[in-house]
Amino acid sequence: MQVSVRSRTALAFVHDVVAASFAWCAAFWLRFNLEVPEPHFSAMLASLLWVVPLQATVFWLFGLYRGIWRYASVADVQRIVFAVLVAAMAVAMVLTLQGRPTGVPRSVLILDPLLLAMAMGGSRMLYRIWRERRQARSGAARSVYVLGAGDAAAGLIKEFSRSGEWRVAALFDDNAGRHGRSIHGVKVLGPLDMLGDALPSAPATHAIIAMPSASHRDRKRAADLATAAGLQVLTVPSFDDLVSGKVTVSQIRAVELDDLLGRDPVVLDGDGLKGWIAGRVVMVTGAGGSIGSELCRQIARFEPRLLVMVESSEFALYQVEQEFTGQGHARTPVAAIAGDVRSPVRMAQVLSRFRPTVVLHAAAYKHVPLMETDNCAEAVLNNVAGTWSVARAAIDAGVEKFVLVSTDKAVNPTNVMGATKRLAEIVCERLQETTSGTRFVMVRFGNVLGSAGSVIPRFRDQIAAGGPVTVTHPEITRFFMSIPEAAQLVLQAGLMGKGGEIFVLDMGEPVRIADLARSMIRLSGFSEDEIRIVYSGLRPGEKLFEELLADDEQTLPTPHPKLRIAQARQAPDGFLERLRSWLDALQAGSTGDVTADGADDGAVKRRLAGFVPEYDPQGVAPAAMEEPGHAGVAR
Repeated sequence: MQVSVRSRTALAFVHDVVAASFAWCAAFWLRFNLEVPEPHFSAMLASLLWVVPLQATVFWLFGLYRGIWRYASVADVQRIVFAVLVAAMAVAMVLTLQGRPTGVPRSVLILDPLLLAMAMGGSRMLYRIWRERRQARSGAARSVYVLGAGDAAAGLIKEFSRSGEWRVAALFDDNAGRHGRSIHGVKVLGPLDMLGDALPSAPATHAIIAMPSASHRDRKRAADLATAAGLQVLTVPSFDDLVSGKVTVSQIRAVELDDLLGRDPVVLDGDGLKGWIAGRVVMVTGAGGSIGSELCRQIARFEPRLLVMVESSEFALYQVEQEFTGQGHARTPVAAIAGDVRSPVRMAQVLSRFRPTVVLHAAAYKHVPLMETDNCAEAVLNNVAGTWSVARAAIDAGVEKFVLVSTDKAVNPTNVMGATKRLAEIVCERLQETTSGTRFVMVRFGNVLGSAGSVIPRFRDQIAAGGPVTVTHPEITRFFMSIPEAAQLVLQAGLMGKGGEIFVLDMGEPVRIADLARSMIRLSGFSEDEIRIVYSGLRPGEKLFEELLADDEQTLPTPHPKLRIAQARQAPDGFLERLRSWLDALQAGSTGDVTADGADDGAVKRRLAGFVPEYDPQGVAPAAMEEPGHAGVAR
């Protein structure tokens, strides 16, 4: 039966009035060894008529009835003790003002507040204990292990004891000094690798990783041990979220792929980025994509005067524009610009109108298999001609810095997408030699978790459909980082770049895609017997292993631990003129690469190989790779 808030308040108030009456009488009985003589008995009854109302008034004024008994805490008891002491002083003051013998012994004024504080505080704590034990016995609470025995674990245990939703069966921590100890009555059984051994004696169905400040490596190990023990894994929010006040420890959530594959937080030069961006106009191309939109979010943190978002997809532009005109980013002025980066006229219009200080060029076709067949010419025009178009307009508009978002697939490329991105890098390098006003910076990184076209959304959909999960090859590996980390490091590289550098991001260790699929299956609560993994074979243009540096490239360190500078080969004289001639002809359809039936993919790949000699296209005869007049950089 549910009791209204008003009724609970009335019951608590009546309880305290009764407790105050009892404490006042009990103080007399204790003072006179349970036999109160006359005239003290009459004095006790007479004073009771004004002492209890006075005390009740003090309790009400101190807000003792705003809390709920089942959530009674030490803070509530402290408030009660303080209110009782104030009430005791008020009673003593009234007796003093009466100025004559009242029949109330002074010892009663000491005994009464002691008895009253015990009655009021003790009853509340006993009620809470009784309710929590009743909930635990009812079986409604789910049994859970907590991994980590620090402050986060202590907070969880206290929170769970109030809600009754979870019952902590045991704690585990790799710190040997905590083994055998207890936190709020829950024992630390041992290290994390004892999870499976503890299940028979202390059964549980879930495990919560309560290690918000631990490294991703340690949290991943905890998740792996819990899933291996057959437990469903949850986690508390990250340390950054807890410190920022966005969430509390009790807001547990399912373990995401970022928790398993993520890395330690990126340390940014916040002051430097603020000085670079604050109060300035910043433009992002491809602003509706996964990287472009995250770049916009990160840029908004540093308070630009105007954020210019350029996007060719109307729907994507609408989505990102709605996000930035909503409450979350209402203080960041934005301009949502529909436009194709391949249009020199449109890019010149946009840049001359807004005059941005910084341009981040994230617009690109980046899906490897799609660009490999039937779309080769479009990949060249979008990724190469589009970059050239925006870069040329940036120079003309006096942009201070142009940042090209590149990819690890530009290294020793075996696909059209990678070759076009390497060619875009070369365009920026050569344009840097023609100007001292605009500084060009290139940034390479690998796959990002959950980005458009990545395997993560596809695996998630396949698992939701009951499988199977398709992986191209058992040994295929990729580098991964989170979208926010990639965007933050792009900004950091842009800030540090002096002009002409190719920055390479620290992508960590490569991840086997088959292992990634297995992790996602486990995180979804299934086993590999329920959701199968099947191997479909490498798709056109795919490599088994991605690289961040070409064979003859070396890197130089930077002040930032996650950024290095690649020393790439230089393009020969006349390179841009030959490339411009081909791009113009490709755009006009007046080259042998384009026929009446459309683009000849083989011809486009051969031309690309002439400009990017490290490009090793699949399915193209080696003898036809080099074409007169289009020789690229010497190997």
